[in-house]
Amino acid sequence: MAVSFELTEDQVELQKWVHEFAADVVRPAAAEYDEREAFPWPVLQEAAKIGLYSLDFFATQWFDESGLGIPIAMEELFWGDAGIGLAIVGTTLAAASVRANGTDEQVGRWVPGMFGTEAEPKVAAFCSSEPDAGSDVGAMRTRAVLDERNGEWVLTGTKTWATNGGIADVHVVTAVVDPELGARGHASFVVPPGTPGISQGQKFLKHGIRASHTAEVVLDDCRIPGDCLLGGREKLDERLARAREGVKSGRTQPSMATFERTRPAVGAQAVGVARAAYEYALEYAKQRVQFGRPIIENQAIAFALADMKTSIDAARLLVWRAAWMASTGRQFTAAEGSMSKLVAGETAVRVTEQAMQILGGNGYTRDYPVERMARDAKIYTIFEGTSEIQRLVIARSISGVQIR
Repeated sequence: MAVSFELTEDQVELQKWVHEFAADVVRPAAAEYDEREAFPWPVLQEAAKIGLYSLDFFATQWFDESGLGIPIAMEELFWGDAGIGLAIVGTTLAAASVRANGTDEQVGRWVPGMFGTEAEPKVAAFCSSEPDAGSDVGAMRTRAVLDERNGEWVLTGTKTWATNGGIADVHVVTAVVDPELGARGHASFVVPPGTPGISQGQKFLKHGIRASHTAEVVLDDCRIPGDCLLGGREKLDERLARAREGVKSGRTQPSMATFERTRPAVGAQAVGVARAAYEYALEYAKQRVQFGRPIIENQAIAFALADMKTSIDAARLLVWRAAWMASTGRQFTAAEGSMSKLVAGETAVRVTEQAMQILGGNGYTRDYPVERMARDAKIYTIFEGTSEIQRLVIARSISGVQIR
């Protein structure tokens, strides 16, 4: 079968539609919400009005047979601004967790309410990381204990770095149900709206993506119904029994199952940030005159821009490959999902820093957007698996050795 990189008419229309929203609504608001470090509820409302922030939109793109719907939308939205972009798509991480770990009934019950309505949009939060358990999910301490008297689960602990944590209507929480089994003794739970015992802890003041709300989530004897256990009690008991017998179930740890589904999408976000900085630097270099000519006529500048463009296109191709593989059910035998996130994240950091360099002193000021883009880009080598963790995953995949 012939290989083609040409987008379909529907994909081109999607690209144009999201790009227009990013250009007309997101970019004009970007500097304000970055400076205020406030969640952009009015922008989210506008996204809901046109159907961009909705379960229908994300589900339609998620089930695109080519796998490219989500990456295309993410790149264009984050070309507008990463902080506001993450505020708009942050809910999808919680939705992906329910889809990855829950039953069909649970998906239908919980995911639609995560987005709210056009008139009253809501957000959801995925809570996995802890103060002592980031990349090392085996160090998780948040406990979920079953109260046999009434079938309720009691959650106790503190989650950190939770996007939308505390302001979310629905929280999805990963917790330890059997400490002796390490990471294989974890399970995921939905904490419904208005549940007593869950509260927002510290809100983090961040280097970048400052329009996205990031906070601690405190669980203090938080009681939830038994049917809030994702996947159900029977499957959990079967999985724990196999783990105690030392049998590998083939099922990925709940947090990792979520991240596996989202890494190509995160890579696409990074590509969008990098492309925005590259395009701004390119136009600036054409217009900025020094020593009697535009600075783009200097090889140092022109070659830097050539490298930036090449790196962005290479990162995009890795993202598209990983998204296509996931959509068509192909196995990531060489950790292709991690490859896409690793290369795209590091490309975003390198390209945005080079854009600042091309702008010189102007690039270091908040009067020009590349300064914000450079701050935003750094998160892509940190969250949803640091660059070091991505390299570890890739190295284990290609070697078959349990590298530490």
